[in-house]
Amino acid sequence: MNRYELGPIGTNCYVVRADPGASEAVVVDPGGDAARVQRELAGMDARCTAILITHGHWDHLGGVADLAEATGAPVHMADEERVLLEDVNSFTPPGVELRPYTPDVALQGDETLELAGITFQTLRIPGHSPAHLAYYAAGSLFSGDLVFAGSVGRTDLPGADWDTLVESVRMLADRFPPDTIVCSGHGPETTLGAELARNPFLAELRA
Repeated sequence: MNRYELGPIGTNCYVVRADPGASEAVVVDPGGDAARVQRELAGMDARCTAILITHGHWDHLGGVADLAEATGAPVHMADEERVLLEDVNSFTPPGVELRPYTPDVALQGDETLELAGITFQTLRIPGHSPAHLAYYAAGSLFSGDLVFAGSVGRTDLPGADWDTLVESVRMLADRFPPDTIVCSGHGPETTLGAELARNPFLAELRA
């Protein structure tokens, strides 16, 4: 797995392969600079066979249309947030203009996806956004903006809710072991156990 910080605010994009020499890859949250992602894939001698989107905030969507058109990879996204990609420029900050795209695969959560030789489990983790998804594969959790190393996602945005976010983290903690690697939308990797033990925003889960 490789992580790249893309777009205007350095959103994490992940290129995931079944093993280091695999010829197929899944790209999670291409937030910008699709050409760079393509160059990285070419350097790995791998092709993108699927694009997974954790949620519909603009900083996670900037490279989706270009990467999907260049690779033919189907875009997977929560059905309830697809309008945020299809009509993306209604939701971007002033001065930011992105290419809209229609997702190819609409997800509800709780699906099993077999992509590039990897089994991904989808999970609904609302709180930062109403239909936010996480993708779990082989000990790694691609969790978007739910929880970060030492922090959590914003809940002052439309459709966000603090209590719902905390319950989503609680669900993940109940479902996965503490050594599960959390690959979040911003910042470095962490583990579920580390965040449950030390994250100042999750103190109520330790009570």
